[in-house]
Formats: sequence, structure tokens, C-alpha cells
Amino acid sequence: QVQLVESGGGLVQGGGSLRLSCAASGRTFSRMGWFRQAPGKDRDFVASITYNSITYYSDSVKGRFTISRDNAKNAVYLQMNSLKPEDTAVYYCAVWNGITGSYDYWGQGTQVTVSS
Repeated sequence: QVQLVESGGGLVQGGGSLRLSCAASGRTFSRMGWFRQAPGKDRDFVASITYNSITYYSDSVKGRFTISRDNAKNAVYLQMNSLKPEDTAVYYCAVWNGITGSYDYWGQGTQVTVSS
């Protein structure tokens, strides 16, 4: 059974930094990612990373956020710098299901609030 446990959210002032962590259990995943959902909006892609550490970012976070992973710990991280109020959202960790070709497994979410 796949379980994802996120941590590291919180309240930070604009311009500040936070680091999110996500620990996955069950097996190793070829691709892990972060998504976010702001109030009243759809869930959006933030960043993803392959097993060999090839990374992808949304344009809105490129240059400010860094995704990384530790394959030995089956964990993925999101370092968020230069945070803006518009980054306020619930952030979700997700892992790719190579059979279905989609992100099928999700964490419970962690709240990130950036004050102006």
C-alpha cells in the first residue's frame, strides 16, 4: 500500500523560505512531484523529478523553487525561496503510477501561507 506523508508547511513572510518534505512508503517511484491548490482554484502542477533527478518546474516557480529527492529514503523535497503571497496554497506530494501513466497516489497536503 502506498502512503505519502508530507511535512514542512507553515506561515512565512513574503521573501522568506520553506522546505517541504514527503516520505513515500510502499516502493520506489520513477517520478515524484509537488502540486498545489489555492482556495477556489484548481490543483496545479508545481514541480516533478525523475528517479535520475531530471527536474521540471512550472513557470510560476522556476528559479525560486528547487525539487530534489533521496532515493535511499524514498523521499522528495521542495525548497521554496523568495516566497510570494500568491504561493499561498495547500501543497500536495504525489507519485507517478507507471501502469496508468498518471499521478495516482497523493499525500494529505500541507498548508503554506505567505504573508505580505
